[in-house]
Amino acid sequence: MKVAIVCDSTCDLGTEWLAEHWVTMVPLKVLFGDRTYLDWIDLTPDTFFDMLAQAPELPKTSQPSPADFSAVYEALAEQGADEIVSIHLSSALSGTVESATLAAATSRIPVRVIDTKIVTAGTALVVMAAVAERDRGGDADAVEAAARYVVETERLLFALGTLDYLVKGGRAGKSQGLAANLLNIKPVLTFNRDGIIEPFKKVRGTKAALAEIASEVAKDSQNRRVRLALFHSTSQELADELAAALDAAGADYELVLTGRVGAVIGTYAGPGAVGAVYYPEP
Repeated sequence: MKVAIVCDSTCDLGTEWLAEHWVTMVPLKVLFGDRTYLDWIDLTPDTFFDMLAQAPELPKTSQPSPADFSAVYEALAEQGADEIVSIHLSSALSGTVESATLAAATSRIPVRVIDTKIVTAGTALVVMAAVAERDRGGDADAVEAAARYVVETERLLFALGTLDYLVKGGRAGKSQGLAANLLNIKPVLTFNRDGIIEPFKKVRGTKAALAEIASEVAKDSQNRRVRLALFHSTSQELADELAAALDAAGADYELVLTGRVGAVIGTYAGPGAVGAVYYPEP
């Protein structure tokens, strides 16, 4: 049985990695003014953040349509796929899962749609687990199970350079953002089990935020090693500082990815974002 894996662009693995690992990406869109760009195809992270710095207003983002997914599913069926595992960002933040589900209902081969309830490197870890199981020869049941294990056990913690972009994008309140910026408060944020962003802890300054993230990873890896991805929007240095904080805290982890936030997630995260996502080794 040939299992095909589909993802959307917000896993932020980039086109090269996905092509090398035989994963088909359906891009979300970013709208700057009256011009539309395809995430990770027309816009690299560097290009996007340069444009964001010059933009008079926040760009808008939009999900793929059911027709976009139908075209991909049909092409994979034509190429000989027997089943498809389709892995996507949190349905609480985007209608991408809904579009994929509508397309799956009319696909001529079975499609298993997975809502990762998370974004960026968190979704990447789910995709990577699915790829590893497929490459071991696993059938669609095994690939789906490997992906769902990560969905059910992973934890993402992150800090933003500023809350301005989250506020402008409607993902945080204006008063919350103003107070945080004035007081140099760096809220450490997370995703709950419904895939919604929520505050984890408020600290003063970036260094304290990194230490808080590292402390949580260390606690969670006390009895069982974790597989971990680091991610950042504009500063590899911040990711390196977080790695150093993890080591200083005594976290027991295998670093499997250091990734960049792409244009769609970057619209809301803004510059200066950094975080870690991890799950216990199975």
